Amino acid sequence: MSSDKEKNLEEARSLIELGKNDEARYCLLELLKDDPNNQASLLMLGGSYFTGGKYSEAEMVFERLVLMAPGEGKFSIALFNTLWNSGRTEEALEEIRRFLSIADSDKERETIDQYMQITNSIADDLGQDDSDQAG
Repeated sequence: MSSDKEKNLEEARSLIELGKNDEARYCLLELLKDDPNNQASLLMLGGSYFTGGKYSEAEMVFERLVLMAPGEGKFSIALFNTLWNSGRTEEALEEIRRFLSIADSDKERETIDQYMQITNSIADDLGQDDSDQAG
């Protein structure tokens, strides 16, 4: 990566840390004009949309990352969280299934563990709902 790109990426990161998401997004979009497949820029852009509650924009960015690198855990988790926070539970769970079916179990151990915790928690919640209704 050229020093200009690194500088712009650092600037965007700083803006995000300062809570200046609009300025950060502008910076990242400028970077992406020259390098549309820059995964670091895309991940930061999606993250800034996500933290701003702009889930449909975040979803588009994370979908693109997942298409570029289907077995990359951080992209899958980002897409999962976006779908989950959008109230799209079934699609979020489908993303877990998709990822687990192709993930490298050694390389992606951390993400797989996170997904196992998430699914166990959901199963516990569903079991709790059943016992609530039974009582």
